Amino acid sequence: MHQNTSTPPTALPTGESVLQNLPWRWNTQGRIFIVGGLGFMFDAWDVSLNGILIPLLSEEWNLTSSDAAWIGTANLIGMAVGAVLWGTIADRIGRKKAFAWTLLIFSVFTLAGVLTGSLEWFVLFRFLAGVGLGGCIPVDYALVGEFTPARHRGRVLTAMDGWWPLGAALAGFVSAWLIGTWGDWRLPLLAMILPALLVFAVRLFVPESPMYLMRQGQMDEARKVIDSMVTRTGAPVRHYTLAPTQAPPKLSFSAIGEQLKLVWAHSWRVTTVSWVLFLAIMTVYYIAIQWMPTLLIEAGYEQDQAFIRTAGMAAVGLLGVVISTVLVELTGRRALLAVSAPVATAMLVVLGFSMHLPTAVLLLLLGFGMVIQISIPVLYTYVSELYPTEVRGSGFGWASTVSRIGAGLGPLVFIAWMEPTFGLAGAFGICLFGVIAAVLLMLKLAPDTTSKQLD
Repeated sequence: MHQNTSTPPTALPTGESVLQNLPWRWNTQGRIFIVGGLGFMFDAWDVSLNGILIPLLSEEWNLTSSDAAWIGTANLIGMAVGAVLWGTIADRIGRKKAFAWTLLIFSVFTLAGVLTGSLEWFVLFRFLAGVGLGGCIPVDYALVGEFTPARHRGRVLTAMDGWWPLGAALAGFVSAWLIGTWGDWRLPLLAMILPALLVFAVRLFVPESPMYLMRQGQMDEARKVIDSMVTRTGAPVRHYTLAPTQAPPKLSFSAIGEQLKLVWAHSWRVTTVSWVLFLAIMTVYYIAIQWMPTLLIEAGYEQDQAFIRTAGMAAVGLLGVVISTVLVELTGRRALLAVSAPVATAMLVVLGFSMHLPTAVLLLLLGFGMVIQISIPVLYTYVSELYPTEVRGSGFGWASTVSRIGAGLGPLVFIAWMEPTFGLAGAFGICLFGVIAAVLLMLKLAPDTTSKQLD
């Protein structure tokens, strides 16, 4: 597949074009999707452990509510740091290496919690696990997206989000079984040896991204990966050219700041839209997922009913992911996001007026859980496609960090000020205003990326 010198280089397709026009095969791109999806599933599993560990450790160590809150807060802060750190590292050392390291780090430090008997050490380990965990999502999406053919990329990246409710459900079921059978809070943590084993699957089944290799000037390695994928998919053998590129600077402590500058230098419009969308939509999601049981109990619902209804809201999200996967290419990224995010938030506004109606509450919770999971996969797909290869990991990572800020501060502001001042419906109404403003900003400043070839 070497370049034919008798044919003008401009007449040859590029390596990127060949890669992104291959047929989809489960034994090729599919195995990358599965390995990446399992990593995403374990992300959800690890995050969900916070909700399980807080009541268990509160009883084990006689913690106050404020002390126990640090278990989740430390993990969330670590995720914010990790989203920036690993997005930048992935753009410098490669998607494959970064993905393997994120899996290993959050597994090791989650397991380290088994060995501690104090809150201080446990909080530190949850922070460090979060550093690995927060990096897995942006690296994961960059890796899977760069191997997926352009005409399938929207559905594949949207389907990635289906691994999240699966991981959250497994965390609950497996932890309930382990605690119910043996009664030891350490056992759910021991289950996190599984992501560490996934590192071996990364080494065996996931090649390095040819787009990254070309950015590094490793043309021979990039050609080997592309040629291998052409062979494995059964696509016609074609001559192609690999454009020479300048290698990025070596990874250093200043790399994070340098990469942030590149993210903004690429396009202030794209970065502004990415950050605002993540902040508005993900803050609404985190408010609902963290505070809905409390809101229902305050409205007079029994504790078990509050937990069951909230669990149903999360579980039905898998249906939303399926719907999102079907619609994302038919409607386009922007159109689907512009409709689904405001509709999901509007359901919470109606919920605020209907807390005294049990049937309405159940239907609205299920509706919100489904529609918000139509929106979130499209958001992840859209933002990952807005950036070019050299800043895709860090661009997504910085946007993800903004969402973690919303996750940490948004629910606190909502519960401490917005809900007491404006009432539940009014507080969700303010959230709806923010989501609509973000969507309008997207429609004005950012392009659609449906079927666009990644550069």
